[in-house]
Amino acid sequence: MPIDKKLSRLILEKLDRELGKLGRKPAPEKVHKFRTNSRRVEALLSEVVQRHHGNETKLLKRLARLRKKAGRLRDLDVEIAALRALRVPQANGHKSQVMGVLVKERAKREKKLVKAADPATIDAVRKRLRRCAKDLDIPANRELLALTRRKLKELSQNSAPLTEKMLHEYRIIGKRARYIAEFAADDPDARHLVDQLKHMQDVIGDWHDWLKLTEKAERILGDVRDSALVAMLRNVTQAKFRQSLEAVREIRTAFPTDAHPVRSAQGPPERAQARGAA
Repeated sequence: MPIDKKLSRLILEKLDRELGKLGRKPAPEKVHKFRTNSRRVEALLSEVVQRHHGNETKLLKRLARLRKKAGRLRDLDVEIAALRALRVPQANGHKSQVMGVLVKERAKREKKLVKAADPATIDAVRKRLRRCAKDLDIPANRELLALTRRKLKELSQNSAPLTEKMLHEYRIIGKRARYIAEFAADDPDARHLVDQLKHMQDVIGDWHDWLKLTEKAERILGDVRDSALVAMLRNVTQAKFRQSLEAVREIRTAFPTDAHPVRSAQGPPERAQARGAA
């Protein structure tokens, strides 16, 4: 099915609004919406439109710089929320210790984002975005499902054992494929595909967030072998990793190829599982 041009312009307008809110107090939800919509615009311009003028190229570069700083802040928001919700008996003050470090780091990252998203920068990006919306030239023959399936083929061609790095790549490629399929809004096959990809993206993303929180707790607390907090974080991360493998298997089953079955990397039992290798 070809692209929904009305929807594509709506995505550009939504990002314009989110940019207007980014320079002020960047609440977690505002940061998340900016990152999500900027990636949708990136998928539209990079994967669907493809024919770039100087304005689109500069727009993508500026969005990437802002998204990188917003991403670091978003990671901390997720980690703080996860740690706050975790109930750890006999944590010996370790939870409060880690929380204090995360909150302090978030304040620093927030200042950096606010500095990068100064009014002049935001105004310049919004002008480029509006010019892009006005001059948007979408090829009439772009079949989104075919484009999405070609993107998904990248996931199936690598038959190496799944490691932390490869799982993260699955999430990135799957996210791009999902955003492409979203532009075919009225196609039931596309909607089904979007649901499958979103599930994989959410499950792997959840594992990755817990993995990063576990690694930070270990760095902050040092070599604390009897820490109830570290032990619980490792157990949660291991369970999330197994769920991520299952999500990848579901995508492989839905889109079968000649690639080898999903395998996980082997490593030392305790440390490797916390690092994302089962």
